[in-house]
Amino acid sequence: MKIPLGDFYIRSFEHSDKDSLVKYANNTNVSKNLRDRFPSPYKDSDAEEWLMFACNQNPELSFAIASNKELIGGIGIVPQEDINKYSVEIGYWLAESFWGKGIATAALSELTKYTFNNFNFNRIFASVFEGNRSSERVLQKAGFKKEATLRKAVYKREHFLDQYVYSILREECLIIK
Repeated sequence: MKIPLGDFYIRSFEHSDKDSLVKYANNTNVSKNLRDRFPSPYKDSDAEEWLMFACNQNPELSFAIASNKELIGGIGIVPQEDINKYSVEIGYWLAESFWGKGIATAALSELTKYTFNNFNFNRIFASVFEGNRSSERVLQKAGFKKEATLRKAVYKREHFLDQYVYSILREECLIIK
């Protein structure tokens, strides 16, 4: 799978992404805004484990954000279960040297459309930690609406933080197209 984003694109992960994955993911400015299951420090073994998982997904739900030269981030969806089976969580990260260029917004917008066009989900949501205003702006620019504040729900780096939930519905995405 390959979705163009101007000078960048969303594509399938490849085992050859290991070096750039370690290079860009091993950054506390990136990991501080992600869940603890995203390792920090990010080692070769973490990249190998992730790539083994991502390259063997069926259906494919995790993707690389890349330039023509290398991986510069990741984006993916996690389907929910039971009564939430028509909802999917979306998450993303981008190498710090590529922040502020509209890449995350473009990737989020395109994967949102891809998800609604290729799966039967009604709602896509994302969670953002308190203080991550850049990610909030990315979600807002991609048409997501803030729907909840989970007060002091996150424990990250020895602090309790609010967690903000943003979402977009299938019908709203059709309007944005």
